[in-house]
Amino acid sequence: MAKNDFALAFNEVLEEKQLAKDVVVTAIESAMVSAYRRAVNASTAQYVEAKLDPDTGAVIVYAEKEVVEDAVVDARTEVTLDEARKIKPEAQPGDMVVVESTPTDFGRVAAQTARQVIQQRIREAERSNQMQYFERQIGEIVSGLVQASNAQGVTIGLDMKAEGVMPNTQKIPGEKLKLHDRIRAVVMEVKDGTRGPQIVLSRAHRNFLRRLLENEVPEIYHGIVEIRAISREPGARAKVAVSATQTGIDPVGACVGIKGVRIQAIVKELHDEKIDIIQWDQDPVVYISKAISPARVTGVYLAEDEGAHTATVVVGEDQLSLAIGRDGQNARLAAKLTGWRIDIKSLTEAGGDAIKKLRDKPELAEMLPAAVEALPQMEEILAKKAENRPVTPEEYAALGQFVDRVERRTIQAKEESVRVEEERVSAVRADVPLAAFKMSMYESGIKEHICNILTEAGYETVGELMFTLKTNPNKVLGLAGIGAKAIQNVEEALAALTFPEPEPEAQPEPGEPVKVEEPVAVAAVETAPAATEATETAPAAAPAEPVAAAETPAPKKSAEGKKEAKKVVEEEDTENAKDGVVLDELFKIKPEIFQTPASEDDDSLDKNKKGKKGKKKSVELEFDESLGTVVGRKIHKRGDEEETWE
Repeated sequence: MAKNDFALAFNEVLEEKQLAKDVVVTAIESAMVSAYRRAVNASTAQYVEAKLDPDTGAVIVYAEKEVVEDAVVDARTEVTLDEARKIKPEAQPGDMVVVESTPTDFGRVAAQTARQVIQQRIREAERSNQMQYFERQIGEIVSGLVQASNAQGVTIGLDMKAEGVMPNTQKIPGEKLKLHDRIRAVVMEVKDGTRGPQIVLSRAHRNFLRRLLENEVPEIYHGIVEIRAISREPGARAKVAVSATQTGIDPVGACVGIKGVRIQAIVKELHDEKIDIIQWDQDPVVYISKAISPARVTGVYLAEDEGAHTATVVVGEDQLSLAIGRDGQNARLAAKLTGWRIDIKSLTEAGGDAIKKLRDKPELAEMLPAAVEALPQMEEILAKKAENRPVTPEEYAALGQFVDRVERRTIQAKEESVRVEEERVSAVRADVPLAAFKMSMYESGIKEHICNILTEAGYETVGELMFTLKTNPNKVLGLAGIGAKAIQNVEEALAALTFPEPEPEAQPEPGEPVKVEEPVAVAAVETAPAATEATETAPAAAPAEPVAAAETPAPKKSAEGKKEAKKVVEEEDTENAKDGVVLDELFKIKPEIFQTPASEDDDSLDKNKKGKKGKKKSVELEFDESLGTVVGRKIHKRGDEEETWE
């Protein structure tokens, strides 16, 4: 095959199969290696590789052979020393060298032998590309043509020559799909099969409606409007709760569109499925009221019993059938949308239940004396309704207020009882010593077989057992193998236990220095000369120039303050700090106390330098780790030299 003919055919295969060039080249080279092994009957342990020139189609095969000095016995595995040194000049007898081993008629043999291998490798690469592509499309909408329809489902042709399957359970009920119809569906699952990837499609899943809304409503796509929840019965009805992430945006109006153009496009795609768009609300009462729409709600009363969320929804007599929906569809969708178990009652039914609660629960009647007084009137209204006599709107309003008052008070009573129970449990837990929750069951003195039963039941520590016995002893008595004797043994063992009280933390004595673990840096302060010395070294008219660390003027101190500071320094332990302060006390002393008059040594130095105007010295205190004490460094402002003293 000429150069151009092979290149054209090669590129045609790449375009037709939608594969990468290196994938096809690798497949052809692998097929050539298999053809060489079959042609010369080479061992699978021998290293063989093939190189393909994509422009000319020429194939060169290389094989690893042993270098021999004498004549070659087996040309498949041996090569002469002269031939080996043409490739590897330092080759020696016994070395292994990779040399060219292309047979003379290999082109025709390879074309016949490698055809099936090449096709198989290309199919595998094609399936791998399909698998990777559609795995990324899970949860997204794809488009395809209906290719076949049978009792199990519909086969749909997709991109990359892949086929998807839509089971009958994932079809919209009542929708008839014809051959060659172009439809859209969401990818639910992609599995690796023997004949390629198995792609499961769906038009009945709620995510299909979610993706349609994202495509039709730009506000949802850009995140301005957020879909909070979706409940759907395919082909019949769906409810969607939306909320706005920005102020001033109407989420319901954005989904419906001008004159309903946006929602109508989705309804048409879903085979005329009715869609209710409601606004999500953080308050469950408001949210449930909107979820029951289009019915108008009189009242919503929430109750939580052992983790079960139940909402009692009271509606008017004329709204009852609308709230329930056909075959309970509206109530069912509202329950799925909100996550609450919804119990819908008419106003008269709720009124009868409220009257029964007042009569059966004296404690509730004591809390609602006004409702008890209104009982005869409410019973008369219910009797008129039962006899099909007309009931005025005012009477319906009074009945609604009565029901609302009783239901709200019932909820408050339940919450109060729950709070009291929680307080009781907390008090019981506080009575159990903390050490008991760290003691193993086998250290308590209880018999071993009883400990085994309690441990299997989940009681790992003595504290857990004591807490359960005080709050709910029947829970322990109900365990298999626990009887009266076992309970007696448990009670005797627990009564004999003693738990040490935790030791209170030691408080420091009054006046005792508090130890500071981390050192605190003390800023260098500058000592001011005494008043008498200042008069000798500087003119009386010239005020002393205060100097402090970080160029901040230090406040002037009175004579009493100086005496007090000097007294504190003199009373320190001279053994630990010869001329300074103890490290523990150093952090208690304010920085101002270090602005003391100069010492006698400083006075002698200043007397020798009379006539020099106002020369001041700075003292910096720091902790010397090698000496274990606080040392001071005098720093002269007119020079860089420092003098260290302890």
